[in-house]
Amino acid sequence: MNIKTAVCFAGIVLFFMSFSCSPHFHLDLLGKEQIEEVVLKPSESENKILILDLNGFIGTSLSPGLLRKEGNLISRIYYRLEKASKDPRIKGVILRLDTPGGEVTATDILYTEILEFKKKTNLPVVGLMMGVAASGGYYVASACDFIIAHPSTITGSIGVISIFPDFHQLMDQLGIQVNVIKSGKMKDAGSSFKELSPKEKDIFQEIVDELHQKFLDAVYRNRQSFISREKLEELADGRVYTASQALSLKLIDEIGYFDTAENKINQIAGIREAQIVAYTYYPQKTTNIYSKESTQKDFFEENIYSKLFKSLPSGFYYLWLPQVDR
Repeated sequence: MNIKTAVCFAGIVLFFMSFSCSPHFHLDLLGKEQIEEVVLKPSESENKILILDLNGFIGTSLSPGLLRKEGNLISRIYYRLEKASKDPRIKGVILRLDTPGGEVTATDILYTEILEFKKKTNLPVVGLMMGVAASGGYYVASACDFIIAHPSTITGSIGVISIFPDFHQLMDQLGIQVNVIKSGKMKDAGSSFKELSPKEKDIFQEIVDELHQKFLDAVYRNRQSFISREKLEELADGRVYTASQALSLKLIDEIGYFDTAENKINQIAGIREAQIVAYTYYPQKTTNIYSKESTQKDFFEENIYSKLFKSLPSGFYYLWLPQVDR
């Protein structure tokens, strides 16, 4: 260790030692050991409405990260729904969505969990769309009893996208060859090391079409009172819609803000007013209904899209992803 390094190290030690004579200093990077309820909007009523945030990419493929207190998105939503189902003072849930969608299976799991929660508790769930609630975001929202979008929301994108990167030309230029030994001619279908054959494209198109029908089935199940199957199929060409367009097409029920969702869920639940609450490991950071950490955002969270493009594998998605959609 040279003199300059030693001096810097000594300075750092003295800095932290200076706190020994001052009030206790504690940097809690991982949050509380137990999830806590925090009141975001107080009320004299004992009734409670839970606000639950569904933010970012829907899936399990993104690593939670070293400093995350919780697991993936599905586990966070599931845990909070389970906790809410055991509290008799909870009278409903506002599901706030800001997501472009994500993995097919993860999306369907969340959709099903919302339906199961409603069936088990007989409590209403109102969807409140924020900036984007597209593709898988709309899929999950369709499980709600009522869907509200902000005036500037982008939604829709009903459909499936299958992503299979192709690096074979680049590898040819670099002189890299991949040897594949397989049990059947279709075993490496979709490989990034070769061009998709017409047969492979047909096979994957069949899968996409089947998953697309599943998407339509999920939406139609809960929107059939407002829109015909034929009209829904016409709208489901993958395009996104503004809030006003979605309202006119009966894809959503109303345009408004948080107060709109609060009034609607009180109405459906048959109550006059309620406290707005959330469950979090970071109650000291949660001050109001727009607090970033109101439900499951972690303190050191990397930008979701930078993580997404680093780790998105080949597969099938209910995802609005214009960056790769050609």
